[in-house]
Amino acid sequence: MNRSKRSLIIAAPLLALLSALPVSALAQSALDEVIKAKEIKIAIPTDFPPYGYVGTDMAPRGLDVDMANYIGGKLGVKVELVPVTSANRVAYLQTRKVHLVISTLGKNPEREKVIDFTAAYSPFYQAVFGTKALSVKSAADLFDKSIAVTRGAIEDMELTKIAPPSAEIKRFEDNNTTVAAYMAGQVQLIATGAAVAGNLMAKNPQLAVEYKLLLKESPNYIGVGKGEEALRTKVNTVIVEAKKNGDLDKLAVKWLGRPAGNLPQ
Repeated sequence: MNRSKRSLIIAAPLLALLSALPVSALAQSALDEVIKAKEIKIAIPTDFPPYGYVGTDMAPRGLDVDMANYIGGKLGVKVELVPVTSANRVAYLQTRKVHLVISTLGKNPEREKVIDFTAAYSPFYQAVFGTKALSVKSAADLFDKSIAVTRGAIEDMELTKIAPPSAEIKRFEDNNTTVAAYMAGQVQLIATGAAVAGNLMAKNPQLAVEYKLLLKESPNYIGVGKGEEALRTKVNTVIVEAKKNGDLDKLAVKWLGRPAGNLPQ
């Protein structure tokens, strides 16, 4: 028997054994990488205030940025913030360019096929907002109120379902026009997403805008590489503790103007 044939016979059982092992057994897990390097790479948004944007000092800031640094601190490792877009954030996780994605990531069946998710860490919602001087605690309180909303948006559909007939819903063609109408005093209230409202509140504190009435809840989750159960469990432990001690509520109040509340697992 020549050398090449003998090598093939010896190698075949070994290859079969290796192919039967899970991927985690053949490669270093994400958590192992983090512990070894004492650094975690986390994808964050920089174009979606108040969850993630670039401040005047050119440093990333926002709820997702704070959450990324919070997790790094709890894990006792350095955090490398990696800016991503909505289009490439999942791909960055799949190609191991990052260990986690904290970028207003919603959970759906299609995404669950390719990545895993932790428990929810922050709210993302559509709601009615207005000045602190105006009392709105239920849909009935929209009686005779004027409300700006972007035509055809989720908040338009949800507001239409609950607004009393006497409410004056003024529809605009895009978010910028909707916000401009509210700021100009053309309406008393604005129905919009948390990101738009958070940006409005951050840039215009003199308006004293606050959260009034929930229209639809769509919480954010942290994305983890498929099969990276050790890292997912570790991060979930951090999230559970942050829920108990109120840290998630503090982050949500800081950036969104309302507590995180009862987020799903």
